[in-house]
Amino acid sequence: MIYRNTIQKQLVLDTVRRMTNHPTVEEIYERIVMEHPSVSKGTVYRNLNILAQQGEILRVQFPNAADRYDFNTRQHYHIRCRYCGKVDDVEMPYLEHLQEQITDCHGFQPLSHQIVFEGICPACNGTALDKI
Repeated sequence: MIYRNTIQKQLVLDTVRRMTNHPTVEEIYERIVMEHPSVSKGTVYRNLNILAQQGEILRVQFPNAADRYDFNTRQHYHIRCRYCGKVDDVEMPYLEHLQEQITDCHGFQPLSHQIVFEGICPACNGTALDKI
């Protein structure tokens, strides 16, 4: 499918690129409406989906948590703080050939993979260990 380059799509892309904290849709929307109050949340959702499909940004999915968006489109891994939800990149080599080692008895051919680590961030380290 061919998508037009719209002002709204560029605005969403620029916002994700400026936000280095792996923002959620809500955080991106809140940042945009501060300067462009006429942009709807639906427009933000739609354009994030298009940008992710086009490979302009990454959608990082977490179990039981909101999807996050990443301006860094190179293949890499993420870690999420179990206590506060902060997300960071993991600085380790991407294991490109990992999916080649997967044998699937249901006929799937793995094409890519996404690994998300869980842990406790430095800010939560002292207080969170007692509550987890």
